Amino acid sequence: LYLHTVSETKLIVDTSRGETLHINFDVTFPAVPCSLLSLDAMDISGEQHLDIRHDIVKKRIDAHSNVIEVRQDGIGAPKIEKPLQRHGGRLEHDEKYCGSCYGAETSDDDCCNSCEEVRDAYRKKGWGLTNMDMIDQCKREGFIQKIKDEEGEGCNIYGSLEVNKVAGNFHFALGKSFHQSNFHVHDLLAFQKDIYNISHRINKLAFGNYFPGLVNPLDGVQWVPETPNGMYQYFIKVVPTIYTDIRGRTIQSNQYSVTEHFKSAESGRFLSVPGVFFFYDISPIKVTFREEHVPFLHFLTHICAVVGGIFTVAGIIDSFIYHGQRVIKKTM
Repeated sequence: LYLHTVSETKLIVDTSRGETLHINFDVTFPAVPCSLLSLDAMDISGEQHLDIRHDIVKKRIDAHSNVIEVRQDGIGAPKIEKPLQRHGGRLEHDEKYCGSCYGAETSDDDCCNSCEEVRDAYRKKGWGLTNMDMIDQCKREGFIQKIKDEEGEGCNIYGSLEVNKVAGNFHFALGKSFHQSNFHVHDLLAFQKDIYNISHRINKLAFGNYFPGLVNPLDGVQWVPETPNGMYQYFIKVVPTIYTDIRGRTIQSNQYSVTEHFKSAESGRFLSVPGVFFFYDISPIKVTFREEHVPFLHFLTHICAVVGGIFTVAGIIDSFIYHGQRVIKKTM
């Protein structure tokens, strides 16, 4: 009993400032190709990270969840002899390659040397790229062909995010995101599909490091839509947590609770972006767990109570036997 540890729980006001939130995720989309899937994050402070690629890994999977290919996010451009230059001619021997941005250049020195750079330039302008077959970089990289090759495949995307410790959201959506008239828009024109299946399985979602006793309620959750298209939303309340073990080692982490909601593609005034959205808010209350031994005086009190209990029970039994014997002797 004395060697056994107990956990003391306290609730305090979270007075920390300027911290970041570390999010670890592992999500599988059985019916969304990796080339079509993008990850964005934004918060109420106005900070936005669109089409995040660092610390992100995508696995192409088939219909039976077998891995086809594992790759760091992003599509590389193969080396092509004499690609089309910005001025309209082909690359000569003594020239440095500088591809056209097809009207999305912000200055005369801007170059778009890959399909991704052209798409980024259009995104920054708030334009949608409607006909990618007409873009030389996309054509020579076989971007559209890659999307066609991945048709019928799924994608497992995993990695981590570092975001400000304020309310915000991160989401897995289809197409490349950009801003237009103060609206967050995803460019799906290049893919020309009417139905998008956003069924998904959350293998892991954690807001910080693991500590003993931590339960992440979304781990292992799977959702299959009854109707195609739409936006699946998770509303998460993040609770800052400090765990201190018996040796004094401290783990700064977070627990969370969650509710869910599905928003169909045509509900409300505007069409919903097909994707899976995680809206999180930070609780002002911090939970602290501290492992500690039972104090020696408490242990001594317990021992005395046990010994006293034994003597009391022994006295009762002795008294019962003694009086029982006297009764038997009188009857004899």
